[in-house]
Amino acid sequence: MVWESSLETVKITAMVFAILIGATAFSMVFTYTGGDYIVEDFMTSLPGEEWGFLILSMLAIMVLGFFIDFVEISYIVVPILVPYAILIAMNLQTSFLTPPFGFSLFYLKGVAPAGVRTTDIYYGVIPFIVLQMIVLAVLVVFPQWFGFPPH
Repeated sequence: MVWESSLETVKITAMVFAILIGATAFSMVFTYTGGDYIVEDFMTSLPGEEWGFLILSMLAIMVLGFFIDFVEISYIVVPILVPYAILIAMNLQTSFLTPPFGFSLFYLKGVAPAGVRTTDIYYGVIPFIVLQMIVLAVLVVFPQWFGFPPH
């Protein structure tokens, strides 16, 4: 049993490192080819200036969080949006609770008793999603309440 669990551990660790290597390679190629400047130019030309940038980037991260795990998002998005790391973390935490995939919901389903359905879990997290969205909005509108400089 120890041998089998060791093999599974090595497989999972190898997969994680493969993802990290791929994400690092993507990030390096993206930066070296000037992709960060293209994204910066696009984001600064959005209507609404800083607010447009924040809204679009948070929506993009939310959608990415539906389908991609935290590690990949961190390696791809965080280097571009590092000043907004707290917003990214809050946004990802919220997106991991939302369908269609909701990674945290499936983890919870894995340890829940047999009588608990996935739809029960979906309905149960709605208040938490609403609370996290409120905190995210307050963090964006009133950053000084959290010790960050105002916009």
